[in-house]
Amino acid sequence: MINKIVVGSEEWCALPQLGIPTIKARVDSGAKTSALHAVNITPFTKENEQWVRFEVHPLQANGKTTVSCEAKVVDRRNVKSSSGKSEKRYVVKSVISIAETTWEIEVTLTNRDSMGYRMLLGRQAMSGKLLVDPEMSFNLGEISPNLIEQYYKTHEKQSTGLKIGLLASNPDLYSNRRIIEAGQQHGHEMEFINIKDCYIKLDGKKPEMHYRGGKLLNDFDAVIPRIRPSITFYGCALTRHFAAMGVYTLNTASAITQSRDKLHSLQMLINDGLPIPTTGFANSPLDTEDLIDMVGGAPLIVKLLEGTQGKGVVLAETKKAAESLINAFKSLKANILVQQFIKESNGKDIRIFVVDGKVVESMMRTAAPGEFRANIHMGGSAARIKITAEEKRIAIQAAKTLGLKVAGVDIIRGSNGPLLLEVNSSPGLEGIEGVSEKDIAGAMIEAVEKGVKKQKNK
Repeated sequence: MINKIVVGSEEWCALPQLGIPTIKARVDSGAKTSALHAVNITPFTKENEQWVRFEVHPLQANGKTTVSCEAKVVDRRNVKSSSGKSEKRYVVKSVISIAETTWEIEVTLTNRDSMGYRMLLGRQAMSGKLLVDPEMSFNLGEISPNLIEQYYKTHEKQSTGLKIGLLASNPDLYSNRRIIEAGQQHGHEMEFINIKDCYIKLDGKKPEMHYRGGKLLNDFDAVIPRIRPSITFYGCALTRHFAAMGVYTLNTASAITQSRDKLHSLQMLINDGLPIPTTGFANSPLDTEDLIDMVGGAPLIVKLLEGTQGKGVVLAETKKAAESLINAFKSLKANILVQQFIKESNGKDIRIFVVDGKVVESMMRTAAPGEFRANIHMGGSAARIKITAEEKRIAIQAAKTLGLKVAGVDIIRGSNGPLLLEVNSSPGLEGIEGVSEKDIAGAMIEAVEKGVKKQKNK
């Protein structure tokens, strides 16, 4: 025990045989096997033995830095991830170096884009070598950004593709980091454009987009808008202006605006024959009683038209509570929808992610105990689910109806079939990538590539 190295819950290590001078690892004694982030995994034969080529992006949130590796395959086995998904992975051996001590370990190769660390160090690799103090972090010391840059300066990929802007508010948000990273992995130059720092010049001959300090944003091939509800008007104005400058926008300003107006979007969806829970909308408090009866009485849902991500959504369990709630909102001159409560859903809904007219993934969200809304931001849970053909049809049609290339379509299962709740034009990636371990951000980048090519060929 005296000779063992004491490590924290995260440490820097090296995999010298794979050409990786440093990588941050999550130390997890609860996991049996170690895992390394790898993409473009390609098996091949070398001297009558099976080998594998792969690329590693060793730095989190950095798709430019790429290490190309080769290793002999020692096994291919089923591994269950933390999300419960079983995946068949290649297993290779490599020397690991921690605190000037080296030994050989086995690592499985998998895409860890949706995980917080590029490497997971499991208990098999620690046996006889390490002791874990979970209260510690970087017990063996940090590595400076300058040293990391020295290690990897020769491994940076030069951008050879498009120049793509991500128009959003928070560069540290998981979804935004993943989109930037995915674009870099596809060989594109990615730039974060903060909405609040943009301003525009309206000119019939030469419209311009300016950035704080006077910088001209005039050389983008495409822009991916991810606009907070609170700045929909301004964000859509910028998106519309980029389009006027000939820049391809993944979701158009008109599509985003339509999706944000809950009443308008529901009217468009039902006009296309899509099923929704019975919904009422009225202006006068004199109509409250009939409004409640219209949706089947209490319990019922009251929704603020401006609410998002479950905010401004209230369950009224009795008729008296519903009357009080509706009249209170109306006294504040707030626009609301009154909607049928689908009791048989049991606090569950389905988020279906649509990209470029195709369903790329779906998950079932379950409400936290005591909650009626299936919201993972409010203590709920999520799991991957296989949707029905009808649910798939509804999701694709809903995105098409609103003109969205990227959409998070929320569906609830009623006793008479699926019902459409809402269509989100800036759906989050963390939940869906976490449960599926799929590269959803990469699918968005591929949609941009396709859209730019189509626009240039017009």
